[in-house]
Amino acid sequence: MGFLEANGLAYRLDDGRQLFRDVSFRVSTGQITALVGANGAGKTTLLRILSSELTATEGAISVQGGLGVMPQFIGSLRDETTVRDLLLAVAPQALRAAAAELDAVELALMETDDADTQFRYAHALQEWGEAGGYDAEVLWDTVTVSALGVPFDRARFREVGTLSGGEQKRLVLETLLRGRDQVLLLDEPDNYLDVPGKRWLEQRLAESGKAVLLVSHDRELLAGVATHVVTVEGETAWVHGGGFRTWHAAREARWERMAELRLRWDEEHAKLVELVRWLGQLAKYHESMAPKYKAAQTRLRKFEEAGTPPLPPRQEKVKPRLRGGRTGIRAITCEQLELTGLMRPFGTEVFFGDRLAVLGSNGSGKSHFLRLLAGDPHVAHTGRWKLGARVVPGLFAQTHRHPEWVGRTLLDILWRGEGDRSGMDQGAASGALSRYGLAGSREQRFETLSGGQQARFQILLLELSGATLLLLDEPTDNLDLTSAEALSDALESFEGTVVAVTHDRWFARSFDRFLVFRADGEVAEADAPVWDEPRVERAR
Repeated sequence: MGFLEANGLAYRLDDGRQLFRDVSFRVSTGQITALVGANGAGKTTLLRILSSELTATEGAISVQGGLGVMPQFIGSLRDETTVRDLLLAVAPQALRAAAAELDAVELALMETDDADTQFRYAHALQEWGEAGGYDAEVLWDTVTVSALGVPFDRARFREVGTLSGGEQKRLVLETLLRGRDQVLLLDEPDNYLDVPGKRWLEQRLAESGKAVLLVSHDRELLAGVATHVVTVEGETAWVHGGGFRTWHAAREARWERMAELRLRWDEEHAKLVELVRWLGQLAKYHESMAPKYKAAQTRLRKFEEAGTPPLPPRQEKVKPRLRGGRTGIRAITCEQLELTGLMRPFGTEVFFGDRLAVLGSNGSGKSHFLRLLAGDPHVAHTGRWKLGARVVPGLFAQTHRHPEWVGRTLLDILWRGEGDRSGMDQGAASGALSRYGLAGSREQRFETLSGGQQARFQILLLELSGATLLLLDEPTDNLDLTSAEALSDALESFEGTVVAVTHDRWFARSFDRFLVFRADGEVAEADAPVWDEPRVERAR
């Protein structure tokens, strides 16, 4: 029986700002608790504290039953990490240590095959077995077959960067959900998953019986699985004991109660201040009023020392200004276009003003299609494609990978400009960042932002680039609920063409055309969103 309990957690940033305080909640066996809040409110930081990656300024944490953690970055790995490395990264510390020693000894055997090294190797194998290594390999064989369609022996040395984001997520989720740990911390587990993958995740979470704390921005998934909701806002957190479907109403009711309590406190405080002032005046002329004056002062002091009821959290408003501009009638033309090794030749025309959602399972070539339209010369293809007159593409990258921005602050990126985007002075840059809720992060380096803050910043750069064709690759994955709604509203008023890859069922409802990358390699248009395409069958 596993559980996680947080008591009075607080965390202060390096610059001295209080991120949150007095955070207390419990996640018990069989509960699926959603952790929600605005981008940058501290959700990922809280998960890192709960997993002991960071140390809280105050408070205590209790975990029973073993803790499994999925970090936010799973899905965006593009380095030389292997499948085995990834599976070890989410394994218990004892298993990671045993694997490191075993790897070191195996390398030593290649250099020196003497008795001491052989003895060390035998000891490393024993430690590997005692740490659960052989049981883990059985589990890993099961999860690689389920997630990748191949056994562990064939997948172990494959670079994770060759897997799609969804395949990376599925691999780790299969491991954690099938593993021994009874408490799971999942940071955006549904990102990069296609809709069949999300439905699989919903079912597995409901069946797991584990204590699960997850961060997600997919309202369909939250409504389907969350039994409790912990909301991080106003530099603290509160718990809703019902599911996500009733969370919005509970939040509104809480804000109303907070406003009412604060109003009553202000009114009572004003009465006490006036009473003290009045009695003070009387005491100047009537000595007999002095005790009453002192009593009133004491009453006011104790009232103030009890603390001011908090105001309802200030709601962050994100205000994109995606303007676009008139282009030729045919914004995109594709003729016998084939994405090499991915999809069969297809043709389509996208017209000015269209809102085209590109749907299909992970690994079917959707992101490659957007990158091709954005002008990426590395996307292998045959056939013809062209953009219409005055069509200026702007790409929102799914993985937020921008090595050219690493080490640079948001103000510096805006000040210098890039490509068709002009530089901005500090005042104009601060104003633009403020509209996206990023004013307080203007001196932060890009790579230190949360995933949602990086997503907002990318949308701001699209706005400033003057793009008339928006190519959006999973734009709502990291956006909080308010920001996702703001983006949807901005796209409605955008004067231009929008092509978006998405697995967000709520977001897709705002589109009017649907291009489906099917499991058999065909690309065809559909009248409504298609969410049940299976994984593309290819040799693996």
